[in-house]
Order: sequence, then structure tokens, then C-alpha cells
Amino acid sequence: MKNFNNYKKLFFEPPVKEMKWTKKSYIDRAPIWCSVDLRDGNQALMIPMSLEEKLEFFKLLVKIGFKEIEVGFPAASETEYNFLRTLIEENLIPDDVTVQVLTQAREHIIRKTFDALKGCKNAIVHLYNSTSVAQREQVFRKSKEEIIAIAVEGAKLFDKIAKEEGVSYRYEYSPESFTGTEPEYALEICNAVLDVWQPTADRKAIINLPVTVETSMPHVYANQVEYMCDNLKYRENVVVSLHPHNDRGTAVADCELGLLAGADRIEGTLFGNGERTGNADIITVAMNMFSQGVDPCLDFSDMPAICELYESVTRMSVYERTPYAGKLVFAAFSGSHQDAIAKGMQWRNEKDCDHWEVPYLPIDPKDVGREYETDVIRINSQSGKGGIGYLLESVFGYNLPKKMREDVGYTVKDVSDHKHAELSPGEVRDIFTAQYINVNDPVKLVDFNFVRGLEMIATVTIEKDGVTKDIKATGNGRLDAVSNAIKKELGIEYTDLTYSQDALTTGSSSQAISYISLTFPDGKLVWGAGVHDDILTSSIYALFSAINRKLKEENK
Repeated sequence: MKNFNNYKKLFFEPPVKEMKWTKKSYIDRAPIWCSVDLRDGNQALMIPMSLEEKLEFFKLLVKIGFKEIEVGFPAASETEYNFLRTLIEENLIPDDVTVQVLTQAREHIIRKTFDALKGCKNAIVHLYNSTSVAQREQVFRKSKEEIIAIAVEGAKLFDKIAKEEGVSYRYEYSPESFTGTEPEYALEICNAVLDVWQPTADRKAIINLPVTVETSMPHVYANQVEYMCDNLKYRENVVVSLHPHNDRGTAVADCELGLLAGADRIEGTLFGNGERTGNADIITVAMNMFSQGVDPCLDFSDMPAICELYESVTRMSVYERTPYAGKLVFAAFSGSHQDAIAKGMQWRNEKDCDHWEVPYLPIDPKDVGREYETDVIRINSQSGKGGIGYLLESVFGYNLPKKMREDVGYTVKDVSDHKHAELSPGEVRDIFTAQYINVNDPVKLVDFNFVRGLEMIATVTIEKDGVTKDIKATGNGRLDAVSNAIKKELGIEYTDLTYSQDALTTGSSSQAISYISLTFPDGKLVWGAGVHDDILTSSIYALFSAINRKLKEENK
């Protein structure tokens, strides 16, 4: 690819790389979560949310369980200002939820921000300024000392205005473009801000380390985070926060490795919406913890409803393959995958397992509001007998014999292949019903009765080619006698009649289903099924179904 030599490494390794975080293999507790959907996410939308939509989204975030929610940049526009005022004046902020607002280090902007917060019980005021080499040299054209002065002046203004207003909000500082900043310099500017604020156990400060633009692999970010955690002043009274963007597609990994490196808090958005390639997807980070037995302290048990509201207010779409949330993330079309899932589910039923472990399903889809019937086993021309059989059993109660599953599988796949389309569970059921159950053409069963002598005598009334007639034969049982009558009348031969039956439903209206296979002289194994509230009748229907299916095949 041309022009690769136009680029160079733009990140900085910390002076000390102990990499203690590499000795940890998983995250054992949930971080503090802060949703920035209503600020960072909103400003990235082609059509920003209206006041009503932001209110709806805020209520969703509260319902999910976020205790810290960044609600906007109230000094930036009247919509942002009015949104915050509406939350406060209509008492929509629960007592255990803290709203966060963003501001630049300018006195009139800070004052308007505090003005917007009047009457708010719990708030975080978030100060930021850019610190990276590129920003210092190209945008601000200021020295390191001058950039530190901007941050320190802003921090002092926070204290000054807070005292004037008589409030004790918590403070947050972000060295924007942290990952493009020399780690020693980032540490210096953060410590200078902390020296102004003098955080205490009762009023901790937040130092947020944003991956404003991803420029390195996640382990480099983890090293940077660990260096900051080890060297920040007042560390016991500082909450170290992460705010990764997704330019390299590794924002989730940045979060996870950053937490291993000592961070306490994550700022991100639902589904990763945000500038350019987006922010860290909090759903993925949280559900990754959930999948390893760690309570994420957020509730995503109704993922379809979350997706629906998100898509409505943001006008964005949740990609079908989005982890845990996409419509196809639990879907198995492949025959081998379907077979493994079906066997895994059967294993769980047999063993009464304490923990979830099913091939190809990292979590139980039901834990996020999804259904096996419509979300897991999906049927198309790539599907297998295991998946089709599992769907017919789990949704409709048809427990097909093992060999019959293969036959039905080919029949269903052939329909999907010719349609060039996925088949719904209902369509699969309809194919099975039409092709296998109570098939009464070209020979229709009208009635039957039996007389017991030395052998069972069957009189069977059939209709063929518009003519109704009685046929008789004997056998060692009712089904055998009916079978002999059909053979005699139609002049056909078959062997190895196999028979099984099952109950479709329970109670007074219970129905039985019977499955029969016949082996014909050409070696063809043909299956039929019969459904009736009488077991014997269902078996005779199944026999007629198998014979009719063979006759239809011969008449093609």
C-alpha cells in the first residue's frame, strides 16, 4: 500500500514500565461507570437528540443502573443548558445519581456551567484542556508551561466560583489527547491540578485519561495508565478514569487492560457511539465481565428494548454482529454449530449444570432477553439436521427420531436453497407439517375398524382417484394388519417398518405424534408422521404419510 512511510509512531512509552498489570488475568469487580452518551455520543450524531429524546435516553441510563451520567456541555448551547435545567427543575435526577458536565477553562464558561447546575444535589464538573505535542504545537502554539498554566487557572476558577456559589461539587480533570502526551508531562499537569484541588476522602477528584485518538496497541495504554496510577499525588483520594476512543478498533481492550493497570472508572457509551469510530462500548466491557461471573452492576437483561430505544433517539442502528446486542450474535446457521448447540442444551437438561457452558454460546441468550427459538437456531440452506431437529423439538414439541432428523433437514434446506432466504420457525414447521404429517394424497385414509380372531383383521376404508373402497387384511397387530391391507391393495412392498411415538401436549386435549419409516426395495428409507388425539390413529396416519410420500416421489 502506498504512502505507508508518511506515518510514524505517535505515542509515548512511560519512563518506567513495571507492567504489574500483566500478572492479572481478569477483572474481578465492576468499575465506576460513567455514561457519556448524552454529551460525547450526542455531539457525534448527524442529528443531535432533541430535549425530549435526551430525557428519554437519560431515563434509560438510570434504569440500566448508571450512577454517573455526563449530561452535556451546558455553556455550549441553549439546548444543552435547558436539558440540564429540566433534569433539575423536574426532579428527574435520583438521589443516588450524579450528573457530570463538561467545561473549558474560561471564566465565563465555567460561571455559566455553575449557573446551569443551581439546585443540583450531586454533580461532577469536568475541566479539560489539550496537552498533546500536536495540540500544543499546531493548535495552541504554546509551551508546556503555558498549557499547565491554563489547567491550573481553570482549577483555581473552579474553587473560586464553587465557594461563591456555596457548593461542593466534585471535580474532574482530563488532559485531552493524553495518549499523544509525554507521560511525564501528563503526570506533571495532573499533579499541578490536584495540588490546587487538594482532594480528600470525602471529596475525591477524578483524573480522566482519555484515548482521544487511538495511536497504540492496548498494552501501551495500560503501561501509561499504570505509570499514572503509581505516581499521581493524593492517589488514595483520586479516582483514575479512562475514556478510550476506538480509532484502532481496540477501545474495549484499552478499558480492560487499563482496569488491570489500576484504573477505577470507565467513561463510555452504549454501543460505542462517539466521534469518528466511536467511544468504548460500555455494554461490551460490562457483558465481558458478566460472562466470567462478575456482576457488572449494570442491567442489560432486556437488550432488545435497549436497542430499540437507542435506535429511536439516536437514529443510529445497532450492527447485527455487535457483541451481546446484535440481532445475529447468537444465531447459528452452520449445521455443525447448530448440532453442537443442540447437544449442549440437551447436556444441560440432563446434567442440571450449575454454570453456563454451551458450545458457541458464551452466555445464555435469555440473560439478555433473547429467545432460543428465534435468536439462536436460524434456518437456511447452510443449516443442519441437528439445528432443524432442535428447533422443531424446542418450539413445537416434535421430537424426531435421529435418522428422521436428517431426512427432514434435507427437505427444509432444499426449500431454503430454492428460496434463497432464511426460514422462520413457523415456515420450518409448515414445511414439516405439509411434507410429513397426515399426508393423505394420493391415497386417503377414510376409516378403519378391527376384529380380533386368531389374527387381527383390519377393514380399512380408503379413497383413491375419487373412488372409495374397503380393503381387508390380517396381521399380528392392528398396525401390521393395516400395513398388509395397503400392500395388498396397492401392490407395493416395503420392509423394516420402524415405529415410535411421543406426546405433543399434555392434559385432556393432548395429542400424540407417531413416526414411521419404511424401507422400499430400491433401498430408499421413507419417513412419515401422524398426529391425532388417539395413539393408534396417529400411527396409522403416519403409515399412510410414509406410503403417500413414496408414491408422490414415484409420480414426479
